[in-house]
This record gives sequence, structure tokens and C-alpha cells, in this order.
Amino acid sequence: MEVFDCDSEVLHLDLWLQGNPMENPDNKTEVVLLACGSFNPITNMHLRLFELAKDYLHETGKYKVIKGIISPVGDAYKKKSLISASHRVTMAKIATESSDWVEVDDWESSQNEWLETLKVLRYHHQKLASSNPANSLQSAVPLIKPGRKRKQEANRYIPVKKNQLSPDTKGVPQLKLLCGADILESFGIPNLWKLEDITEIVANHGLVCITRAGNNAQKFIYESDTLWQHKNNIHLVEEWITNDISSTKIRRALRRGQSIRYLVPDAVRGYIEKHNLYSSESEDRNAGVILAPLQKYARGCKQEQTL
Repeated sequence: MEVFDCDSEVLHLDLWLQGNPMENPDNKTEVVLLACGSFNPITNMHLRLFELAKDYLHETGKYKVIKGIISPVGDAYKKKSLISASHRVTMAKIATESSDWVEVDDWESSQNEWLETLKVLRYHHQKLASSNPANSLQSAVPLIKPGRKRKQEANRYIPVKKNQLSPDTKGVPQLKLLCGADILESFGIPNLWKLEDITEIVANHGLVCITRAGNNAQKFIYESDTLWQHKNNIHLVEEWITNDISSTKIRRALRRGQSIRYLVPDAVRGYIEKHNLYSSESEDRNAGVILAPLQKYARGCKQEQTL
């Protein structure tokens, strides 16, 4: 009579699963989704982007989304009609109170200067790596230069260089930029993005881009050598249940005294009404001011031309 060795069979099963990662639900690549933007104000569509991206990545069978991060841009971005970051962050936090996986991070919005999206990605990658004891970057990225005793400022940006971070750090989730097709296509706007930033974003992190039927996102990738080279790291997620909600349309409705119920979370609508946030006056804020990246990169180009 054959004796069944339970421990031996379990061991064989474990070894088999290790050799077949697609069959092991725990052997999937963990992903954190980061969405940067104005969120002026945050809408139900912003929240839907996270759900659409999560569903898509899970359906591939390769990924497990463990967190979503909303990072509102700071006031120094100087975008027209951009209200105070404190209000935008508060509304985003109110909107995500019921979520068990999407959270709001105010680090970017608290900076005294505008930061490129790549720097925000680097910061959050460093934060994820530092939270893992096996990959702590505390010693790799000193917050204060040696020999200086001055107190660290709370809102001071600490540069994180490309060679100080590795997207393949052991045990650290992949950090991917979540965006709409408009952000993807904005890569082609002169002086809005640096080519080296775009390259590092798509090569080291990747994009999860929510598109709509008839959108030209695939054509845009095809026409860009940089994006085409890293096309396997750009996930295009088609939005079949179309939703045309936008912050611009929300602000327009508010200026005209029209209802925005069911377009934003009720608590956000209440906050807007309580503080009377959007009006004709607020819409003209930063009018005539050149957007921060356009100022910065255009100035850099002029300096290069004079050298």
C-alpha cells in the first residue's frame, strides 16, 4: 500500500508554482499608480481613472495594484484659473475618504517651486524604496550635504538623481504614471516637457494612459521615436463607458450657477459651495502669466543659444 507523504507533495507544489509564476496569484508585479495634475477641482472622472487602470492591469494577470496616489500640482505651476493648492488638496482628500487604496499626497503641492513630473516620480520611488528595509536609500540620498549644519526646510525640494534610483530595486513596487490621453499628447508640445524627462518616465516607470474610442494615442506613439522605443511600457486603456466630465466644465457650470451634483463627490460639492471657490474672478487667476514649464524651458533654450 502506497503511503501519501503530504509534506513532500506540498513541497513539490510550491516548487512547481515558483516555476509557473502566471499560476501563482502571489507572484505578480506590484504596482503603485501616481496621478499628477491640477485637480481643479477633483471630479468623479479623476477617480474613475484609477479604477479603470486597476481593472486593466489586474486583467493582464501580471500585475497587482496595491496603491493609488493623487499628487496635486503646486501653486507655482501658474496655470490659469488655478486656485490655492490648500483647497485643491483638501477636496482631493475629501473625495478619496471612502477609498481603501487611493490616497492623496501633498508633498508636490507644498513645494515653493514648480517641480517636473519626473522629479515627483523620483520622490515617490525613493519613498517606496525607503519604506523597504532591504532597499533603504537613506544613506544613498542624504537630505543635508556633509559639513552643513543648517536646519532642513520643510518645503525644500531635495534633488534625487537618476543614478541614485533603480526601477528594479528588489521588493519595491513599480511606480507608473497614470494619465489621460491629453497628457500623453502634451509630450509633443514644444517646451512643455524635456525629452530626457519623457525618456526616463517611459523607460524607468511607464505610463498607464486612459483613452477613448477614436482617440489618436496609438498614432501619437507611432509618430514618436522615443515613445515607440518604449511602447511596451505604455499601457493604453480604452474607456468604453465614456465620461466627458472635466474640471474645466465643472468650473464653467459653477460660474453660471448650474448644478454639479453627481459630477463630483457630494462632499466636494459641499466644500466648493461653502468656500465659494469658483467664480469669474478665480477663473482669471494667473491670466497672462506664462506656464512655469514654458518659462523654464524657454529660458533654458535662450541661454543655450547665447553660448
